[in-house]
Amino acid sequence: FSIVEVGFTPTIPHCSMATLIGLCIRVKLLRSLPRRFKVTVKINPGTHASEQAVNRQLDDKERVCAALENTHLLGVVNKCIREGMNSS
Repeated sequence: FSIVEVGFTPTIPHCSMATLIGLCIRVKLLRSLPRRFKVTVKINPGTHASEQAVNRQLDDKERVCAALENTHLLGVVNKCIREGMNSS
């Protein structure tokens, strides 16, 4: 396996969309990279109030799969990937 590790900084320490942002990054990488890559997405240390909880969710394969089985959430993730995370 090759490893890709991505750290990101949410816009504010209490960003309610941190998990969604991390999920979008993870899904985009998983779709873009060959299967031999192991993808890890985490919040940069000290940049979010719930850093450990969000990182645990993003690192849990079963939770990520379950989230992507949710049709509405998958639609949101696809839209974020397609249009970017900018609110312009």
